[in-house]
Amino acid sequence: MGRITWDQYFMAQSHLLALRSTCTRLMVGATIVRDKRIIAGGYNGSVSGSVHCVDEGCYVIEGHCVRTVHAEANALLQCAKFGVPTERAELYVTHFPCLQCTKQIIQSGIIAVYYAEDYRNHPYAIELLEEAGIHVEKVELNDLIVDTTYKEKATFVDELLNDIEPLVTEQTFSAYKQEAKKLFHD
Repeated sequence: MGRITWDQYFMAQSHLLALRSTCTRLMVGATIVRDKRIIAGGYNGSVSGSVHCVDEGCYVIEGHCVRTVHAEANALLQCAKFGVPTERAELYVTHFPCLQCTKQIIQSGIIAVYYAEDYRNHPYAIELLEEAGIHVEKVELNDLIVDTTYKEKATFVDELLNDIEPLVTEQTFSAYKQEAKKLFHD
């Protein structure tokens, strides 16, 4: 495998940040970059010092978890907190930004948004980004061996093991179960 592109590098960083998410509905990570240097990162999670969705469940009002600060907002707030300018910076995010994050992105001076997955792409958010002249590009994470679907795979393997248990010997089943445990649970 050759050297990865800058887009893949920064998108991989966003996927790593998403693994810190405390929201059980969707894990999102965001990386702010200026001049090919990471200046901030964020993931979706609760307000510092408050309870987390993973601990007490999501606090959902009108279909949205109001407990969660979005990844993009957390990254932008990190810049504000530490006095790091975002003018002319780029944003790499695992999912297309919501309408509120889009407004914050525009107001912060971000010039490009790179996202890996479509997620409820709001038509007005798309319109605002176009109006502001912000470059928007889908950059799927594909050049790295980073498994962003490990939970789904682990669930599938668990279900598969349950289905085959009556069909194989106890020794064979034990070996399969041990291997699955090494792959997904350690």
